[in-house]
Parts: sequence; structure tokens; C-alpha cells
Amino acid sequence: MKLCKAPVRPVVVYGSECWVLTENIKQKLLVFERKILRRIFGPTQKPNGEWRLKINEELEEAINNENIVRYIKYKRLGWLGACRKNDQIKSGQDQIQMGSVCNKTEGKAKSRMGRRCEE
Repeated sequence: MKLCKAPVRPVVVYGSECWVLTENIKQKLLVFERKILRRIFGPTQKPNGEWRLKINEELEEAINNENIVRYIKYKRLGWLGACRKNDQIKSGQDQIQMGSVCNKTEGKAKSRMGRRCEE
């Protein structure tokens, strides 16, 4: 299982803290992950000698139900914790006060910068 978690997941979920996870995107991520897992684990041989692909339940059992969508949600919680720790998430009052600075104002950029610095 380390083979899948080490090189594949970080590449696939890069920047996932900012994604909007719709049901469609979740489904596509799960399908992609199962496709990769089937490649890694290979087919299963039946008692009669025939080969078959692993079914979804077998793949979930092999990865201990740690699918890619759960991994993304876990990473989001870590990102949120880091933001709170670094005090990047402001209270509502701070955001309202910052709104006046962040809003686009009239005039040239240089004169706007001078006005902001004077306040």
C-alpha cells in the first residue's frame, strides 16, 4: 500500500485544500484511485484457475478504507489548523476592516498606495 500512497497521492491531491469537492469530482477521484489500485495489486486468481480483477470492496479492504476523498478531507483539516495557528483566519470584524483596504478605489495606483499608508 505504501507504493500507492508515496508517489501517487501527493501528485493527485496537490492543492486540494482549495478545491470545491462536488459529488462529480469525488466520484472521478475514487474511480481514478481504484484504477491505480487495480494496477498495483493486480488480478486475483479464482480457485478454478481463472483470473479476475479485484472488486471495489476488496480494494477498500486493502487500503483500510483510507480512500483519496477521506485523505483530502484530512488534509483540509490540517490546513485549517495551520491557518488558525498562524492567525491567518481573521474574525468577522477584522475582515470588515480589511475590506476597506482591499476594495479597489479610484485614482492611480501610486496615489492609492500613498493614501493607504497615510491612514
